[in-house]
Amino acid sequence: MKEEVTLNRKEQNRVIILNQIETKRVTVDRAAMLLEVTQRHVWRLLADYRRDGASGIAHGNRGHKPINKIEEGLRLQVVELAGGKYYGFNQQHFTEKLGDKEGISLSRSTVRRILLKQGIRSPQRRRGPKHRSRRERYPQEGLLLQTDGSTHDWLEGRGPELCLIGAIDDATNDVPYACFQEHEDTKGYMLMLKAITLKRGLPLALYHDRHSIFEVAPDKEASIEEQLAGRKPLTQLGRLLDELGINSIAANSPQAKGRVERLWKTFQDRLTSELRLSEAKTKETANEVLKAFLPEYNQRFGVLARETVSAYRKLESNFKPDEYFCYKYPRTVGSDNVVRFVNNRLQILPNTERASYARCKVQVYAGLNGNLAVYYKNQRLDTRPAPSESTRLRTLVTTEEPKPRHYTKPSPDHPWRGKYRACFD
Repeated sequence: MKEEVTLNRKEQNRVIILNQIETKRVTVDRAAMLLEVTQRHVWRLLADYRRDGASGIAHGNRGHKPINKIEEGLRLQVVELAGGKYYGFNQQHFTEKLGDKEGISLSRSTVRRILLKQGIRSPQRRRGPKHRSRRERYPQEGLLLQTDGSTHDWLEGRGPELCLIGAIDDATNDVPYACFQEHEDTKGYMLMLKAITLKRGLPLALYHDRHSIFEVAPDKEASIEEQLAGRKPLTQLGRLLDELGINSIAANSPQAKGRVERLWKTFQDRLTSELRLSEAKTKETANEVLKAFLPEYNQRFGVLARETVSAYRKLESNFKPDEYFCYKYPRTVGSDNVVRFVNNRLQILPNTERASYARCKVQVYAGLNGNLAVYYKNQRLDTRPAPSESTRLRTLVTTEEPKPRHYTKPSPDHPWRGKYRACFD
């Protein structure tokens, strides 16, 4: 008994044309044009048709298991990992983790088909495309760094809400440094710039928003010293950029610094998943995960600059980072050579340059680690903690603690009850 073969429409058309060749109503040349194949392939089809009949036209793999078919156990394993250990990972990120951590080598499209068949869609929602003009990247690494802070529930409720402060190179997409802070503050940006400067050098420009960390309020008046020097008021971070010779460029809109905005979108997807996978619950643990995450991100998403020469400026041999990456406050030395700063009193010691610095204008350098130093004309002065004033040492002295007052409930026949009873009836 011959096996029944079901032909599709394309194969049925081929049988019709081959029959016409056999009856000499169509030439092989004409049949090749009708079937949209070469004459050589027509002869092959004709040989199969003469040998096996219509069944010879059917594809040879019909009814056979595909050689690249994924085993059902592997499918179930992928679905289980997507809904468990790697819950919330987008499809591309999940595919990478399958290959790197689980030893399962599948393409993204295959993983996508497996998940969609089980009704698991990617958590990353995509917007519809919009027409935009692409800006040409800067040609050299270090010419422009885009920086920003992203406040987000990075730990997904397992710990406090943190702010991620970082920068991205406009030419290469490289993220030279980033760190988690409790909130977006000057210290976080100083730590970022210090790490980049010591590792790579000084960038030419920093592109940022108009946060008060970078710019003072427009209505703030300059001090007398700033007016005499012809300088505009600067924030602590603005002063640091000015001292380092880094151009400070303020963006007029979030879209203008779109590269760092898109970076936060990627981090809020991938980095949040990595933090969940590591079960990070504190800022310190999150920074450890971030430290391991950045090299992988730069390797996967970095691009080559048009020019291989780096634009980062090398530091001078006598560069002292602690004299730049700190807070600086002007102070006037008291007649007793003591400088007051918040709750601290610093006694300036005499030296070979001067015996007294009374009434001199100095600057207090408050380091990022909390250390204090006093500078006069860019020279550090020797100091020691000074005794506090008598007003700070004076305390209230009480001879006896006040006795607690005891209250008793009036009796039912108390005159007060009878006199004011009508007020409450």
